[in-house]
Amino acid sequence: MDLQIKSFADYQKTYQYSVEKPEEFWAGVADHFYWRRKWNKVLDWNFKDPKIKWFEGGRLNITENCLDRHIYKLGDKPAIIWEPNDPNEAHRVLTYKQLLEKVEQFANVLKNNGIRKGDRVCIYLPMVPELAIAVLACARIGAIHSVVFGGFSAQSIADRINDADCRLVITSDGSFRGTKTIELKSIVDDALVQCKSVERVIVLTRTRTPVSMIKGRDVWWEDEITKVETQGNPACPAEEMDAEDMLFILYTSGSTGKPKGVVHTCGGYMVYTGYTFANVFQYQPSEVYFCTADIGWITGHSYIVYGPLSQGATSLMFEGVPTWPDAGRLWDIVEKHKVNILYTAPTAIRSLMAAGDSFVDNKDLSSITKLGSVGEPINEEAWHWYDEKIGKGNAPIADTWWQTENGGILISPIAGITPTIPGYAMLPLPGIQPALFDEQGNEIEGNGVSGNLCMKFPWPGMLRTTYGDHERCRQTYFATYENMYFTGDGCLRDENGYYRITGRVDDVLNVSGHRIGTAEVENAINMHSDVVESAVVGYPHAVKGQGIYAFVIAGNHHTDENLTRQDINKTVSRIIGAIAKPDKIQFVSGLPKTRSGKIMRRILRKIAEGEVSNLGDTTTLLDPAVVEEIKAGAEQLRG
Repeated sequence: MDLQIKSFADYQKTYQYSVEKPEEFWAGVADHFYWRRKWNKVLDWNFKDPKIKWFEGGRLNITENCLDRHIYKLGDKPAIIWEPNDPNEAHRVLTYKQLLEKVEQFANVLKNNGIRKGDRVCIYLPMVPELAIAVLACARIGAIHSVVFGGFSAQSIADRINDADCRLVITSDGSFRGTKTIELKSIVDDALVQCKSVERVIVLTRTRTPVSMIKGRDVWWEDEITKVETQGNPACPAEEMDAEDMLFILYTSGSTGKPKGVVHTCGGYMVYTGYTFANVFQYQPSEVYFCTADIGWITGHSYIVYGPLSQGATSLMFEGVPTWPDAGRLWDIVEKHKVNILYTAPTAIRSLMAAGDSFVDNKDLSSITKLGSVGEPINEEAWHWYDEKIGKGNAPIADTWWQTENGGILISPIAGITPTIPGYAMLPLPGIQPALFDEQGNEIEGNGVSGNLCMKFPWPGMLRTTYGDHERCRQTYFATYENMYFTGDGCLRDENGYYRITGRVDDVLNVSGHRIGTAEVENAINMHSDVVESAVVGYPHAVKGQGIYAFVIAGNHHTDENLTRQDINKTVSRIIGAIAKPDKIQFVSGLPKTRSGKIMRRILRKIAEGEVSNLGDTTTLLDPAVVEEIKAGAEQLRG
């Protein structure tokens, strides 16, 4: 069985086979990877507990699949090209041979610092090659990595370290992001005041920002590397792992205030990310692939590190932001490195589109053969701009739909093979069995319908549990519809059977492609000393896709509205991170509540969206007059 699909007829045949004989299909895919020992059983599952096990009894190490197996043929091929924040700083290239050496070296650093198989390691680093090296070094020795995005606050880091009981933190003195220098080590120091489990902090030098180094706890990355070099740079054999051993924990927002640690395991995740990367992007051996995501998110895990490297690809990493020093930065990188495949987010596309075509028109983008979009459904205007200005009408767009919990892409066009429609994720990949359900739990059959998107059957890359709380995993994903995995998204299936994702149906926002729970933001706002109560909803935002709109009841000390808004935003930044700051804050005297005390978010959502003419029945509210007051305030805020 070929790993790559070659035509639409091939897709249809492969998809049929994957649904009729899923275990046989996935065993055939898994045969393209290196296993130290073959599995005893392809799949053992039920969605009640839930229990999902793929390739049980199989033994492997994912880094042998990403590095060692390529060394003989691809040792001198670039594995990672790194483009720094400052275009005047030299870029770096690591071949597969060099990357393996650096991963083995840092794996030995981890061992020297007491880390063993099964230990949890928190990684809080900028987008530098050492981030990918740290991730792979953990996987090399069987340690479980928990990467935290460099924009999160000290409180968010502390929550994640404590939940996973991490023994070691890897960070840097700071990070560069456009014109800003962010003091990462200082943020980690603030977090560790609350973390008793951390025994060691390894600090990489990046910004040369002055830092506090605590004797007995903090060590420099460079010093630890020197120690390994004085030991003669011994090799670090890859730890043999079971297919179902934990590979990493990645925290994601939910509809409750506490982030949940999504758990992915070694074997199934490897097979799924490698298979989907090879197929969706139709990767060819000589191509340069550029994913603009951060490794702190699942897209970076799956489609900067594990997926591309498992397929022997050249993966480009970028430290900076698309708009600095100007809005032509991404196109400069494409031109400089002759990028063939570009995978980015609708938010980035919209912001670059808004900057004007002058930043694109003078750039040579002729190397681009395929484009991808990730994080949220891409709006039609942005799709056409991406197609015409970046792809020049010759590069198919893979508008991919998937989530942290999925491990890899579930519904997407296959570049150059599947038909495309702007804003549509189109068709499920082989092995993926979508189903639409109504609110009463009935499946909606046929085409030209919409409903809540579920999956009927497991796939190798799906989450296994939420760390330390399996019941939360069951309740969140498997309890809404019997024997189904519930995605939390609404979906339309058109007359031709093509899928279009219509957005979240729970209390989770999709801001710039990142999921943020409304409860999490409300909890942070309510921490402000002058806030009595708050309610948060999403509203359409020209660049971010969805913005955060907060309705806030303030206390007696609230006199200067603008200052209070700034104070609230500062509070949210401290507790979650700047990514969760509300875009609009409206002060209200009350919230629309039912007599039982439930906030009618439906009404607030419509007001935030400016749809005030059709709010439905408000007579059942405890105080209907409050709605008129909120409507008037929203009108004033819109100006």
